[in-house]
Amino acid sequence: MKASEQFKTVIENYLNDTAQGDTVFAQNFSKASKNLESCINYILSEVKKTGFCAFDNQEIFDMALKYYADDSIGIPDPVSCKVVVNQPAEADLFTSAPAVSENIIQKTENVQTPKPAQQQTLTLFDL
Repeated sequence: MKASEQFKTVIENYLNDTAQGDTVFAQNFSKASKNLESCINYILSEVKKTGFCAFDNQEIFDMALKYYADDSIGIPDPVSCKVVVNQPAEADLFTSAPAVSENIIQKTENVQTPKPAQQQTLTLFDL
C-alpha cells in the first residue's frame, strides 16, 4: 500500500510534534524496530478491521501513538486502499455559522427596575 504523501506528512508531523513535547513518547518514537511506513500500515489495518469509512483525526493519531508505544505490534501486512485527508473548509460570507447549543448560550433578560414614584403636587384643578 502506498499512502498519499499528504497523509504521511500529517502523521509524521503529528508524531514529531508529540515527541518534542513528551519525553516518554520520544523514547518510543526513536525505536529502531518501528518506522513510519509500518505505522501507516498498522493504522490502515486497524481501520479496515472496524469496517468504517471515516475517522476523526484524533482517532487516527491515537492509533499511531499506540503503534509506537506497544512493543507487541509487529510489522503489519500492507493494506490496499485509498486514503483521503480532508482539510477544513474556509469560511466565507455565504456559509452559515455552525449551530450553537442552547446550553452554551446564556440568556439574559432586560429587567426594568421600577422607577420610584415621583410625588406630584396636586393643584386646584386636579381635585
